[in-house]
Amino acid sequence: MKKATSLLLAALVAASAFTTVASADAKKGQKYYLKKLKVCKKDGLKTGANFAAKNDRDTWATLKEDGELVDAWKELCPSGASKIGKMKQKDIDDLYDFCWQYASDGDVPSCG
Repeated sequence: MKKATSLLLAALVAASAFTTVASADAKKGQKYYLKKLKVCKKDGLKTGANFAAKNDRDTWATLKEDGELVDAWKELCPSGASKIGKMKQKDIDDLYDFCWQYASDGDVPSCG
């Protein structure tokens, strides 16, 4: 009985670790924007909040579903197009979560 309980507990811990790793994160997306896309200031986007608020949540979701998200970001920030084009999938997911959370009809970020 003790062995079965230990195995069950180990399986639960492993499953929760995989779930956490696989999920995107709006805070990481905000950090990515602040670190890699400051160049967007040249395009009139003073902060990441301005970048995210360019669309509402439905529009961001539609762009992602249609596979046009990266192209939309390049249009919003032509100065950062080369950096946006080199993004890893995890960074794309994180930045999407940031854009969705802080969209024009979403939350207001505390900074940046």
